[in-house]
Amino acid sequence: MPVLETRIRGGEQFERNAAAYAALLEELRARHRHAAAGGGEKLRRRHIERGKIPVRDRIDHLVDPLSPFLEFSPLGAWGLYDNEVPCAGIVTGIGVISGQACVIIANDATVKGGSLFHETVKKHFRAQEIAFENKLPCVYLVDCGGAYLQEQDRVFPDRDHFGGTFFQQCRMSAAGLPQISAVFGGCTAGGAYIPALSDELVMVRGTGRIHLGGPPIVKAAINEIVDGETLGGAEMHTLVSGVSDYLAETELAALAKLRDIIGSLGLREQPRAAPGPARPPLYDPAELGGIVGTDLKRPYDVREVIARMVDGSEFQEFKPAYGSTLVCGFAEIHGEKVGILANNGVLFSEAATKGAHFIELCDQRETPLLFLQNITGFMVGTEAERGGIAKHSAKLVYAVANARVPRFTVIIGGSYGAGNYGMCGRGFRPRFLFSWPNARIATMSADVAATVVTDLRRASLTRGAADEEEIARVDRETRAQFEAQSTPYYATARIWDDGIIEPQQTRDVLGLCLALAARRVELPPNRPVYRM
Repeated sequence: MPVLETRIRGGEQFERNAAAYAALLEELRARHRHAAAGGGEKLRRRHIERGKIPVRDRIDHLVDPLSPFLEFSPLGAWGLYDNEVPCAGIVTGIGVISGQACVIIANDATVKGGSLFHETVKKHFRAQEIAFENKLPCVYLVDCGGAYLQEQDRVFPDRDHFGGTFFQQCRMSAAGLPQISAVFGGCTAGGAYIPALSDELVMVRGTGRIHLGGPPIVKAAINEIVDGETLGGAEMHTLVSGVSDYLAETELAALAKLRDIIGSLGLREQPRAAPGPARPPLYDPAELGGIVGTDLKRPYDVREVIARMVDGSEFQEFKPAYGSTLVCGFAEIHGEKVGILANNGVLFSEAATKGAHFIELCDQRETPLLFLQNITGFMVGTEAERGGIAKHSAKLVYAVANARVPRFTVIIGGSYGAGNYGMCGRGFRPRFLFSWPNARIATMSADVAATVVTDLRRASLTRGAADEEEIARVDRETRAQFEAQSTPYYATARIWDDGIIEPQQTRDVLGLCLALAARRVELPPNRPVYRM
């Protein structure tokens, strides 16, 4: 393939961009540290004193040594609930257990006792969705206090609320994707169904408990006074009720048992063409911050980004002289073939048509698609409308929606308006969607939104001196709203993406995702496992 040539050779603007981006990265890392601390040192210490292992340490013990763990949405619920629900109280991600890639869903009992908030349920549901689409087993490390009662209307009744996670768990089990659980703490009310619906279940003696109604509910409902261990302890459920399949004396023993179970699953993968050798880019990915900067109004050539992301900086560009505001082409990332669509400005009719054509080529050749979003939207105005921008942009949207190959999206700048749809935003179900710390996502930028809203307000007001004061107030409020609601932290807190990643990490993250998508797993016919 042709090799991309860089035009970036340092310089004053590059250094300013790099310094500004370094500040963004430090902010991101500080927020990740806050999320990883869970409920804080005091609650972590109390957790350990009870003989329990912190949730991230459980995952470290469970996954294969020195293997990667791709965590999803670690900043879920950031800035919500006075920041008292770090990581949304649940750690989810993909890890390798006994040689088998698995989705891991693990409650953090140091955060509100592992209770379920709206964002907790969204993370849980999203992790299961990833497992289903990528044909991965699910491993649940359960330490769950059930629904946070003040949030019951946002976690219980709707389709994608907690009942939807049970529905997905049942469907995955029937499809032949193993559902394996270990219970380390309390599993109350809805939380009891996570282990109860699993194909195999391990419980830890002394700390693991399962009950549809805990002691307070039992007392209120039938006036029976009983302690938690008698009601739903690990020993009772393993020896008497049969809810549990294995009794572990310690958490480490339970994790070892999980590794044994996963190691014996024997999922059959069909042979496929071996990926090519992984070759580093010719240019340093650490330079990406200096290239893109933090000012979305400052243009750059997206080929400079691609050159620091793909193997050998090699890129076979498609129709390079046509529709230049959308860069399309073929490359490899960690040896896996990929078709890339990347924004170099607003999308005109020619760019949209070219993108639709390129997507069809990738679909025909079974080449996964990677969308690098930095898009203000499709072109507007009389000339664009007369040129058929509506129908041409629809071609791109249609092609994205119906592509059969795996699709991946990284928001590397702005993601505005219908451009978000044409570049495979969350609504178009990419396999994974990640954001960079400089990303913005909204219907439009704060500047455009303020102009639109103030023009509408002017049209609705009687002209006069007082009107301009009202217009100024509306302008300030609109800008403040859009600036606050378009940040990547606002988005990731609400699980609109699968996490904010650093630009220099993007190549490795995508390599892992592409490798997962390339697997060909042979699943048996639907054979549900009914727990006896």
